[in-house]
Amino acid sequence: MDLLIHSTSLPHDDPDASLAFYRDALGFEVRSDEGDAAGRRITLGPPGSPETSLVLEPPGARPGVTPAERRMIAEMMAKGTYAAITLATGDLDAVHRRLLAAGAEIAWGPTDQPYGVRDCAVRDPAGNLVRINQR
Repeated sequence: MDLLIHSTSLPHDDPDASLAFYRDALGFEVRSDEGDAAGRRITLGPPGSPETSLVLEPPGARPGVTPAERRMIAEMMAKGTYAAITLATGDLDAVHRRLLAAGAEIAWGPTDQPYGVRDCAVRDPAGNLVRINQR
């Protein structure tokens, strides 16, 4: 079976701050930036990997999400428990230094996990957990 992960979505509550984090701190390229402040959808991705995208969108932007569910999503985002993504790099320490220099909220620094992965984690401006694994 020939399947790839094409895109994934993360919520944002401040599109400009989220854009700056993924573009400037992580080095992603902007693929599209559409909509107004209430419904802004930003698609970014790693340079050289046009087949993989991260879509930043307002919480609960998809059809069928009720107002109560939107409130719950906002509460979970505020606690940092709603969404996460895991990235990978060939130089974890360099990425961690870049994130520190950018003022990112560090969840934990480079750590050798007991399950064999070396990683670090930060929170993006919306509170989403961004884990970064050493390849």
